[in-house]
Amino acid sequence: MKSNDRAIVGFTMLAHAMFHTYELAIPIFVTVWLDAFTATEATLGLVVGAGYALIGLGALPSGILADAYGSKRLVLGSAAGMGGGFLLVSVAPNVWVLGAALVLWGAGASLYHPAGLSLLSRGTADDNRGTAFAYHGAAGNVGTVVGPLAAAVLLAVLDWRLVAGLFVIPAAVAGAIAFRLSFDERAAAEEAETEVAADGDPGRTAETDGGLGSLRELVRDSRLLFTRGFVVLFAIIMLYGLYYRGVLTFLPEILGGLSMFEPVTVFERTFSPSRYVYAGLLSVGVAGQYAGGKVTDMIETEYALVATFAALVVAALLFVPASNAGVVPLLGVCVLLGFFVYAAAPVYQATIADYVTADSHGLSYGFTYLAMFGVGALGAALAGTVLTYAGSGALFVALAALVALAGLLSLYLLVR
Repeated sequence: MKSNDRAIVGFTMLAHAMFHTYELAIPIFVTVWLDAFTATEATLGLVVGAGYALIGLGALPSGILADAYGSKRLVLGSAAGMGGGFLLVSVAPNVWVLGAALVLWGAGASLYHPAGLSLLSRGTADDNRGTAFAYHGAAGNVGTVVGPLAAAVLLAVLDWRLVAGLFVIPAAVAGAIAFRLSFDERAAAEEAETEVAADGDPGRTAETDGGLGSLRELVRDSRLLFTRGFVVLFAIIMLYGLYYRGVLTFLPEILGGLSMFEPVTVFERTFSPSRYVYAGLLSVGVAGQYAGGKVTDMIETEYALVATFAALVVAALLFVPASNAGVVPLLGVCVLLGFFVYAAAPVYQATIADYVTADSHGLSYGFTYLAMFGVGALGAALAGTVLTYAGSGALFVALAALVALAGLLSLYLLVR
């Protein structure tokens, strides 16, 4: 990789790890909040889902701002918002203030993905883009492991409010380091534009305008973006987002309800094995993210989408039977789930880059994460409601149906 590519990849890896440190620590806190606020899974699913929803609802403005003003300042703002949200979480007196704090966190978190992904797609060279997405994804999964694991360990020995306050530190540290890094955000896009202009293509020039422009221009650009291929991708990512949020939000609680993972007491401290199994499941995602990114450098991304979603259907349908069969089969299904639920991310991210022009990457990722985290946040409410009224068996069947439909739409992209 060139030095500029390395700087961009390092910057986005750091920010992505921070994002997922918070995002996947929240389900660990859910196991405590259910008792602390005397709330049902349905109520807490709505509250947590509202915070997650802001990630998606803010994604479109973030993508537009990334096209207009660049990505770095948005990523720094994201760090400040996420840290501030958890500071408010630590003093929340009731479930409704908790919801407001999570909404603040979600608003800050919403700034990251469209800005970070458009930076990767516009700043890194074409022949390194898949690898860049792979490193970016793997770093995010480091956050998914460190966040839940740190929360699980600290909650065993400290009050949850103090633990939430300590979670302000990652945002402060990551923001300080990221601020010192420098790079050319549009290096690859400018190189491509120069090459096209040199070829004398009258339909494209080296000059581009990623600015906000008027509402009319936004509507025009959105209409151009939503071609048949991108519409299908939008639906695929929405369905994947529902699965992702639905399966992960209450997974520590579901695992904790199994007899094989009952809490144990060591030196007058109570530990919940389910939290560590959850963190271990997410650690497998590191390999999944990296593998997903590397695969997109070798085969058509549509093939990878179909295979990944098929594996997620199998994981969902096997979860309950495996939990009844014993700890070894269950851990096997958890490995399968952890690997493929994260392998999907770099695959669809690289697919988007194939379907849109460089000048629309920020806007496209904005719409993408509106689907992934905005609509996808309904998965938390769905999971909480189904768990409260129908149980875990019904939940995993519903999740399998969602991702099966995503697989069928991916197959349509492949054969169209």
